[in-house]
Amino acid sequence: MAERKITGKHVLFIFVGAFGIIISVNLLLAYSAVKTFPGLEVRNSYIASQTFDDRKAAQEALGWTIDARHQDGRLTLSITDEAGQPVAVKMLDATVGRATHVADDVTPDFQFDGSAYVADVPLGDGNWNIRMTALAFDGTEFQQRVVLIKD
Repeated sequence: MAERKITGKHVLFIFVGAFGIIISVNLLLAYSAVKTFPGLEVRNSYIASQTFDDRKAAQEALGWTIDARHQDGRLTLSITDEAGQPVAVKMLDATVGRATHVADDVTPDFQFDGSAYVADVPLGDGNWNIRMTALAFDGTEFQQRVVLIKD
């Protein structure tokens, strides 16, 4: 059997092939990342930044603490004041979804049971985010992202 020599053409093909695979995989991953999470939080970040400090101060003045639990298909979202007492809100809007993509997002119909907001939501194991907006009876808007780790 004749011995094969590696020529300049062979090295060029190996080099171009290897980098072609690397670049193709990177482009595929970048496309998938942008497709599943566009990264858009607000339409115009400059406009949103103009009132940020005022909104933050008003929200902090409420003194609310948020806690989320999920057990037996039931999601519980507790809103408590500085004294640890349950808080009823004028309006609660929440979206529950994965941290990495929006395909599993759901908007539960929370009901106040006197101590917390509850909704029947089937969730799989893993990292979930609850992006909530609550409106206090005095008109103050409260926004928070609550991380829920479900085992």
